Amino acid sequence: MERLHFEDFHEGQQLSYGACEVTREEVIAYAQEFDPQPQHLSEEAAKHTMLGVLCASGWHTAAMTMRMHCDHFMNKATALGAPGIEELKWLKPVLPGDVLTLRGQVGKMRASMSRPEMGLMEMTYEVFNQRDEAVMSQRNFLMMGRRSAQPAPARDIAGAPAAAAAAPQRKPQQNSTAILGYLEDVRIGETLDLGSYEFTRDSVTDFARAFDPQPFHLSDEGAAQSHFGKLAASGWHTSAAFMKCMIATRDALMRDMRERGEPIPPRGPSPGFRDLRWLRPVYPGDVISYSTTPVEKRATSRPGWGLVFSHGVGVNQHGQRVYEYRGSSFRPLRQA
Repeated sequence: MERLHFEDFHEGQQLSYGACEVTREEVIAYAQEFDPQPQHLSEEAAKHTMLGVLCASGWHTAAMTMRMHCDHFMNKATALGAPGIEELKWLKPVLPGDVLTLRGQVGKMRASMSRPEMGLMEMTYEVFNQRDEAVMSQRNFLMMGRRSAQPAPARDIAGAPAAAAAAPQRKPQQNSTAILGYLEDVRIGETLDLGSYEFTRDSVTDFARAFDPQPFHLSDEGAAQSHFGKLAASGWHTSAAFMKCMIATRDALMRDMRERGEPIPPRGPSPGFRDLRWLRPVYPGDVISYSTTPVEKRATSRPGWGLVFSHGVGVNQHGQRVYEYRGSSFRPLRQA
């Protein structure tokens, strides 16, 4: 069957597919690897969190949604990836035993001026559980191959060798409030280094097989037919690595606080993010160093809690920015 091209879609077109069953084992396994927070690791630990129940990491929900896209849509079309995510909201906890389905709509469509071999489609989605409750919404642009255009030229991947970079030294006393502590104590504009993550060939393909099995994430042969030029990591893998580094840094800060006999403030979940950008491909051998900077904070209608908005960044070993996004997280109020 011929794959679908940009010309086969139209504005207002409806998409609906699934289903994806969420298992307890998968929830815990993803959390152990990328987001080891109490609410994602066990029922007992989750009782003492804001959410109160064992639930999937929001990044895991996004990754499961990506798998549905691949299985039911993207691998049947000339999809060329996405430059980022305009906005994503986690609306309700995703629980073990939930069955997720997706409903979407094609928005604005336009041919690319700089890349005539592709078009851009705005996509909006909602993900629902088996109770027909919306658990996540997402809006992004998708790059799609055009039927009449010449194939995209392979990306020029020549340049400095991907030598491993030394992980930045964490400084527990340097703006630890960027990711831990009370809303009143958060220092706007001060950056916290989160450490680094090395993307190995095995980690790239393992993540892709589980969540994003597009050809350019699975093998060099598949990637050679794409604009990536060679095997590249899924953008969702790049995001998961950011979360892994952030939680590792936060856990280190908490250990330091315990050693000093200081109480650990409560922690809250994230309601979502916006303006996520995958700026450059991440290849096996790349070492991405992550950081986060609080840019805004405010109180909310939820008693005792505020929100912190932060700018997250990932830079490769060549000093090139490959990743950024504006995230948000709930923080407790000291004066609650």
